[in-house]
Amino acid sequence: MSVGTPRGLASSGQKPIADILHPLSAAEEPLSVTVNLGGDKTTRAEFDLPEYCVRRRYQDFDWLRIKLEDSQPTHLIPPLPEKFVMKGVVDRFSEEFVETRMKALDKFLKRIADHPVLSFNPHLNAFLTAKDLNKRQGLALLTKVGESVKHVAGGYKLRARPAEFCAMGEYLDTFNQKLGTIDRIAQRILKEQSEYLTELREYGTVYSSWVGLEDELRRPLERVAGCVTTCCAALEDLGENMSQDFLPVLREYVLYVESMKNVLRKRDQSQAEYEARLEAAILRKQEDRTPMPVEVEKCQDKVECFNADLKADWERWQSNKRQDFKQLLTGMADKNINHYEKCQAAWESLITLLQDKQTEDKTSETN
Repeated sequence: MSVGTPRGLASSGQKPIADILHPLSAAEEPLSVTVNLGGDKTTRAEFDLPEYCVRRRYQDFDWLRIKLEDSQPTHLIPPLPEKFVMKGVVDRFSEEFVETRMKALDKFLKRIADHPVLSFNPHLNAFLTAKDLNKRQGLALLTKVGESVKHVAGGYKLRARPAEFCAMGEYLDTFNQKLGTIDRIAQRILKEQSEYLTELREYGTVYSSWVGLEDELRRPLERVAGCVTTCCAALEDLGENMSQDFLPVLREYVLYVESMKNVLRKRDQSQAEYEARLEAAILRKQEDRTPMPVEVEKCQDKVECFNADLKADWERWQSNKRQDFKQLLTGMADKNINHYEKCQAAWESLITLLQDKQTEDKTSETN
C-alpha cells in the first residue's frame, strides 16, 4: 500500500491542540490510498479488482474501524493513529504531521488487508468500493454507527481467567510499562538534542563571523564552521528520524496494547455470561430435570470461538511486533551510525587541513 502526500497545508499557528482539526478530517481534502488485495492473481470474488486507489478522510477510517469492531468482536482490530497531534512528534499542521499520519493510516489498512478474516469483511469492501465520497459527510455518515458489542453477564463475576489468557494480560501490562519508559526517555533525548542543536548552530555562527578578523586563519576557521554545519545537519536528521519514525511506532503499540486488552475484556465477559447461564441451567435441571438450554451451548460456542480467534490474532500480533521492532531498532542503529560517521568525516577533514597548514607554515619559515 502507498499513500500520496498532499502539499500546501496552511499553518495552524499557535492554536491549542483541542481546537485543531485533524488535517485529514472533514474540513480538509481527503487522503489518497492504494490497497493491494493479493496482486494480479487474486481470486477474491467479493472484490472486482486486485488493487484499489480511493480518497478517504480520517473519519472514514474511523467508521471502518468501528464497523470492524462491531462485526468482528472476537478479533483484534488494528488501532488507528490518534486524531490530534502526538506529543513529541509535531506540534502544529505541517507536512511532517501529515506524512506521519498517512504512514500510520497506510499501516492500518495494510494490517487489515493482510488479516485472513478482517480482509473479507463487507465493511472493508464498502470502504474501498463506495463512490461519490467527495461531499463533506463522507463515508462516516452513510450509515449510523452502532454501539459496540456488549456482553451482559448480569453482574456475574468471572470464576478464573484461563492461565494462557492471564499470561497475555500480564505480558501486555509489562510491555506497556516498558513502552512508556522508553517513550519518556526518548522524549527527553529528543528535547536535549533540540537544545543542543540550537547551541551548536550558534557555535558555528561564531566561527563564521570570526573569519573576517583572522586572514591567516581564514581556511581553518571556515572549515571548523563547515564541520559544525555538517554536525548540525546530521543531528537534525537524527532527531527527525526519532520524531517521525521511532516515536510513532511506540505510540502505535501503546494503542495496540489497549486494543488487545479490550478484546481480552470482551472474552472475559463472554466467559462470564456462559458461566452465569450454565449455573442457572444446572440449578433448574436439579429442580425440575429440564434439559440444558440451547442458549448455554451457544454461549459455550461463543467462548470457544473467542478463544480460538484471540489466540490466532495474538500469534499474528506477536509476529508483526517482532518484525516491526527489528526493523525499528535496525533503522535506529543505522541512523546513529550514519550520524556519527558524518560527524567523524567532517572533523577528520579538519585535521588534514590543519596538518597541511602546519606544513605550509614550516615551509614558509624555512624560505
